[in-house]
Amino acid sequence: MTIQLGDVVPDFTQKSTEGDISFHNWIGDGWAILFSHPKDFTPVCTTELAEVARLKPEFEKRNMKPIALSVDSVDSHQGWLADIKETQGSAVNYPILADADRTVSDLYGMIHPNADDTLTVRSVFIIDPNKKLRLTLTYPASTGRNFDEILRVIDSLQLTEYHKVATPVNWQDGDDCVIVPAITDPDQMKELFPKGWKELKPYLRMTPQPNK
Repeated sequence: MTIQLGDVVPDFTQKSTEGDISFHNWIGDGWAILFSHPKDFTPVCTTELAEVARLKPEFEKRNMKPIALSVDSVDSHQGWLADIKETQGSAVNYPILADADRTVSDLYGMIHPNADDTLTVRSVFIIDPNKKLRLTLTYPASTGRNFDEILRVIDSLQLTEYHKVATPVNWQDGDDCVIVPAITDPDQMKELFPKGWKELKPYLRMTPQPNK
């Protein structure tokens, strides 16, 4: 199954390290990040799960809940959680879905047969409060994810959701933004962007970040 940006993500009920999870209900009225792992007791995944635990306050500031997935059982996950705490110094503080039957992996297209026909790739799904998919990232199993970049993208998604701007190349929170081309009325621009703007071209107008 291929999920495209803007689609409502598939709902499911699945076991996890924090009990049964009905996904849409679990998301609630906030944002969510679902990220998959090839299997339990793998070295790169061990570092990633600990990093997300350390970053949980950053996700909470963004009204976002993290949830992981691995294609092993809850019992296996529990043993892995002990290893993560021992080796990384951080206890996992969010649920890990058990997907031994590949239900979620198949629903979300996490298994890429030409890479590996049984293990999931490192998929990332950013989901908004309307349960719509806003971003996907796919990494090979050998490459750990950059969660600083994932937080940057979340900041961009949430900024552009509520303000008439886009974010330019290498944008970081607090940098100038691009006024979307659809806004052309000068009075509307003055109302939306009271800090002013710089017109480099009629289609390229830079303004200070509106929510800063």
